[in-house]
Amino acid sequence: MNREAVIAEALALLDEVGLDAVSTRRLAKRLNVEQPSLYWYFHTKKDLLAAMAEAAMTPHATAPLPTPDDDWRDWFLDNTRSFRRTLLMRRDGARLHAGSTPTGNLDRIRRKMDFLVASGVPEREAQMAMLAASRFTVGSVLEEQADTGPGDSADLPADVPVIDHSSAFEAGLALILNGLVHRTGV
Repeated sequence: MNREAVIAEALALLDEVGLDAVSTRRLAKRLNVEQPSLYWYFHTKKDLLAAMAEAAMTPHATAPLPTPDDDWRDWFLDNTRSFRRTLLMRRDGARLHAGSTPTGNLDRIRRKMDFLVASGVPEREAQMAMLAASRFTVGSVLEEQADTGPGDSADLPADVPVIDHSSAFEAGLALILNGLVHRTGV
């Protein structure tokens, strides 16, 4: 058993039972080890959850960084969509991410910010746009992952529309981008 194997098994457990049911006791049982042996790798459940969140973000964290030839608007949309796709890959992915603090990807974030600034977006506006897009995405995915499916719509009055999460996300993302373009003139 190694740290990566523990994280992988913890993510599999997350996908099976959901974030509320993930526990070190359950994980230890799944790994056929005594619970205290997990403390060799993670001192607290919070440490385990942080490692799980970082590992769950790997698809987004390893996506290609922007190049000087990229159009910043297209990149901004693609980057945010990549973040959403990654959160949706795991059961309760948005909740897991929302409770974590980014650690290993700070250099990537700085490179993304540098790209936006080099593209003409003022630094403060770039920071706020990235933060707004990130928080909007997490909130959107939280709502989407909390939606229990079509059965809920049967309980709604006929005049209440059923939410298409992808369309709602795209509309909100367009508003953020259009607001940034309007504010900056870039």
